[in-house]
Amino acid sequence: MISLSVVLPAYNEAKNIQKTVNDAVMYLVGTVRDHEIIVVNDGSVDVTREVVERLSLSNPKIVLVNHPINLGYGSALRSGFDRASLDYIFFMDSDGQFDISDIDRLIPFIENYNVIVGYREKRADPFIRSLNTFLYHLFIRLLFGLKIKDMDCAFKMFPRAAYHAIRPIKSGGALFSAEFLIKLQKNGFTIKEVPVSHFPRRFGKQTGVNLRVILRMFKECWKLKDELRVL
Repeated sequence: MISLSVVLPAYNEAKNIQKTVNDAVMYLVGTVRDHEIIVVNDGSVDVTREVVERLSLSNPKIVLVNHPINLGYGSALRSGFDRASLDYIFFMDSDGQFDISDIDRLIPFIENYNVIVGYREKRADPFIRSLNTFLYHLFIRLLFGLKIKDMDCAFKMFPRAAYHAIRPIKSGGALFSAEFLIKLQKNGFTIKEVPVSHFPRRFGKQTGVNLRVILRMFKECWKLKDELRVL
């Protein structure tokens, strides 16, 4: 039985966040020794913050971390990881595309591996997003040598101590997961990949193909390349 900090980054997820949090509560009670659910509201312009505030009033294990403005996906994860207080950290997106009970697939490997990462056994994304993801993975592999099936799959679990050992993760945008995995490998942490379910998004829209997000990723890539060169 482990203690688990669940981090849920959220940007304009008012229609999804309550179900995501409630599903997490139902799964975690009785599954882990202790838990906390940290929702990072990354400057949402809908009522995501208000929904989480209401949920936290009835359950002290639900914690809201609020960004007054949108800082990016990586910044939301970093804020959640920094706020985590329990032995293990797990994160997934708040958009309903993952089933938190798939943690059951990850837990059997925690004694033999430092980090357990999911990969989507059958992606439920539009073709253009899947194509962009393929090209991005190819680019990261060529630039950094990272050989992970699905580096951006938002379903990962690791000891909190592992995160603190490789800080800082400087990327504030889409590169965060890749930088996280690259630094874990560079520091000798073992990684196990496990298939997880993936479902179509029911509400809201994804931001991964946003031009601003893509340009920020390229800029952060060159900064990371320079940082790794001097380490």
